[in-house]
Amino acid sequence: MGKGGRKVENGYDTTSVKSFSWDEIQKHNKKTDSWIVLNGKVYNVTNFMKKHPGGARVLSSYGGQDATDVWTAMHNDKDFVGKYLKPLYIGDVLDYNVTEVQKDFRELQKYVENNNLLRVKPMFYVAHLVSILLLEVAGYLILSRLGTSWLPYLAAVMCFVVSQAQAGWLQHDFGHLSVFNSRKLNHIAHHLIIGHIKGASSHWWNFRHFLHHAKPNIIKVDPDVEVANLFLLGETLPKLFGQKKRGFMPYNFQHIYFFLLTPLLLPTYFVYENLYFVVKRRDYWDLFFTLTFFYRMFATLTPILGVWGVIGLFVFERTIESHWFVWCTQMSHIPNEVDFDASKDWFKLQLDSTCNVAPSFFNDWFSGHLNYQIEHHLWPMMPRHNFKKIAPLVESLCKKHDIQYRCKPSLLSAFGDVVRSLEDSGEIWYNAYYEGLH
Repeated sequence: MGKGGRKVENGYDTTSVKSFSWDEIQKHNKKTDSWIVLNGKVYNVTNFMKKHPGGARVLSSYGGQDATDVWTAMHNDKDFVGKYLKPLYIGDVLDYNVTEVQKDFRELQKYVENNNLLRVKPMFYVAHLVSILLLEVAGYLILSRLGTSWLPYLAAVMCFVVSQAQAGWLQHDFGHLSVFNSRKLNHIAHHLIIGHIKGASSHWWNFRHFLHHAKPNIIKVDPDVEVANLFLLGETLPKLFGQKKRGFMPYNFQHIYFFLLTPLLLPTYFVYENLYFVVKRRDYWDLFFTLTFFYRMFATLTPILGVWGVIGLFVFERTIESHWFVWCTQMSHIPNEVDFDASKDWFKLQLDSTCNVAPSFFNDWFSGHLNYQIEHHLWPMMPRHNFKKIAPLVESLCKKHDIQYRCKPSLLSAFGDVVRSLEDSGEIWYNAYYEGLH
């Protein structure tokens, strides 16, 4: 009991607790009126959303839903974050129950925490960073010592490609707060890696990527599937666009022009979107780090290649890297279910929208361990060198509850499924648009 006869449980004043039914909670699912549920407690996050470090859209995507597992997965400082929740607490869920899948997954979550699978091996990331910097230095030395004829030029470009691609996987780790125990140190490192080494905005990446993780492959939430101006993914959107005669692309050929547009993502669209994002939001800190990347690139390479030569090298390198990035990131999502939000529990949502590729030294390195996409989505803050330890237990849990655990036998088979999926979606659109649904 607290002072004045107040009843306090776990720091919450429960003197006059209200109870809400799920029917009532689900009504509060708008940006202007949003409630979420965590461990059976109801929180009104309407006025807090704009202050949320992960962005307002992440919170609003769980309005009227149980966000317990996504909250657990996304926060490594739960005691600290919990202090912000207490003023938002408005009551409890009436007859709060969880499914057997949720119970088993939460037991698995305890296993992860108790067996230190969220603890990092520092030398793994030190070695990774050193290899990235050495490759960049090697590219510069090849050009400065061996000249700019076609063979050393190509060798240098490949050094830059590998360095940039691996830096992309490294910034991904820092962005997910999976390297340092301190949130602040992870953020600083993320600014340095994605800004100074990659030339992109940390806040822009967080804005897109956290939404993707909160609701992967969910239409109108996940920005990675909001590409209807160019591609229609899954089965639902192609049917809708076909029936309503929407869109202006020949989507029945999207599996072909995918090869033509893939190389343009990094050297054109992402450069534009990054600069637009930081300028529009007056994010001068991110703009500073982005400019240091371009300053370093021009300062070191202009004496060798000239200004236009540096621009040409940048576009050439990013074009090759774009292939690497797109195929590795999309092989685990495009071939899977893409649909509107059905309020699935965290475990089922991730398994329906993601898949793995068989592990090997090359596959792990080449994809930045994104071949363990299922485990990464279930525990975004888990250091990637620990995915192989938890993967068998995840697969076992799937078998117990008859949930499909997809694991492709090779990178090439996973890449092929991307093309086949695009072709199938295009055919669905074509039939709906021209012939009606069969």
